[in-house]
Amino acid sequence: MAQRNTWQRERVREELVEARGFVSAQALYARLRDAETGIGLATVYRALSTLAADGAADSLQSPEGESLYRACVLPGHHHHLICRNCGLTVEIEASEVEQWAHATAARHGFTDAEHVVDIFGLCTPCAKARARERDDA
Repeated sequence: MAQRNTWQRERVREELVEARGFVSAQALYARLRDAETGIGLATVYRALSTLAADGAADSLQSPEGESLYRACVLPGHHHHLICRNCGLTVEIEASEVEQWAHATAARHGFTDAEHVVDIFGLCTPCAKARARERDDA
């Protein structure tokens, strides 16, 4: 059953679009609270879950295990390169990963395989800044 698009869900979606990179539900809630929207944390979690299920938002687990969300740019299945420092995110297609995932599943007798691949690292500006910090130390 399709859920109706409430003003709260639409406001969460708008705030997600404005956020840079991936953001936690808690951080998004803080932005909405600071804007005095009256939207509660439980509503933020429900809206993000619905947006992710509908394909309007990407969802992933941070290296620390926290769920993070981002307004979706590419339609369909894709992967991400994510800067651990500043949150810069690049959506990528990775046909080699797709082929590997399906071949690995088939080799072990699995069908209808799904996977999530997100690559965390440092973007060029953050890597350069970190190198400068090391040189100055």
